[in-house]
Amino acid sequence: MTLRQSAAGALAASMMLGVGAAWAQTCTPETYTVQPGDTVFTIAAGKYGDPEKWTLIYYANEAALQASVFQVTPGDSLRLPCAPGTEVVEDATPLRQDDAELKLLTGGNFAPFTDPDWPGQGMITEIVNAAMEATPAPVTYSITWEDDWSQHLFPALAGKQFDMGFPWYKPDCAATPDNERCVNFHFSEPLAEILVLLFVRAGSGIDYQSDADMVGHTLCRPKGYFTHDLDRPGREWLSSGAIKLIQPDTPEACFTLLQDGQVDAVTVNVFLGAQTIEEMGLRGQVVPLDKPLSVEGLHVVISKTHWRGTTFLYRFNAGLAALKDSDRYGQIVSRHLGVFWDEIKSP
Repeated sequence: MTLRQSAAGALAASMMLGVGAAWAQTCTPETYTVQPGDTVFTIAAGKYGDPEKWTLIYYANEAALQASVFQVTPGDSLRLPCAPGTEVVEDATPLRQDDAELKLLTGGNFAPFTDPDWPGQGMITEIVNAAMEATPAPVTYSITWEDDWSQHLFPALAGKQFDMGFPWYKPDCAATPDNERCVNFHFSEPLAEILVLLFVRAGSGIDYQSDADMVGHTLCRPKGYFTHDLDRPGREWLSSGAIKLIQPDTPEACFTLLQDGQVDAVTVNVFLGAQTIEEMGLRGQVVPLDKPLSVEGLHVVISKTHWRGTTFLYRFNAGLAALKDSDRYGQIVSRHLGVFWDEIKSP
């Protein structure tokens, strides 16, 4: 069974109890003091019975774990969120209507973030729904799904066929103000931040503690994926020729090149990497390095020529801030991360 098929089954079950269903939290998050020898994997195994669910711990402790994702320091305190439950309760979205004041655009094939076949239509979709409810003077909104992402920014959003789009990565606009996304669009505060990791062959001896460690290596990232993090100010790996970048058509092709020894590391986001490793049967053969290559935010975008763009942006950011200050944000994130790790290992 594929990730999409099993997720669709979970969604179908939840739809029997109500549109926009969500799993209820039935426990109280706890604080854990890190012990000698602990890693996020061992802590996740003890708390959730599954070391692969380490991302639940990471996203509840981002500030503390961002520098070195997997390693933790004895004596530190970590917040351990509830394990995603199985009870389903209705989580209505009364502001979401077909004929609405505000028109939003997104696309599928981006699980666990946005996909109509994923429970709740994805983690980011649920965050957007909840943030829209929390905005000052909430308005009705619709969400349109277009799986051809190349049509979203230009012409659909730039041409104001839709008011807002999500989720989009934001380039470093301070360093590259001429980037077409920076020139044409406002970006919301991050809906969530995604780790981009380096995946290497187990036992390869490759280490990444500083950018100098990657000089001379060959990296792989699929064609069409962003590369701004590889050439940001102070790094300039591509423009200086410090690394060689290979860009085949698919993530699977990157991991095949890695196994064949033709590249030294694959660099993709943590979820895509984990999903591809599982689907290709490479668990234990390919491992992520501790230090993230970058941390990339996913954002709502609004055309700078939209006559109400700054108003929409202010209101959405206010709703997102209110959501992040509540327990609901953490519950949404934990629930989807739990589903993701369960689904990629489904037979």
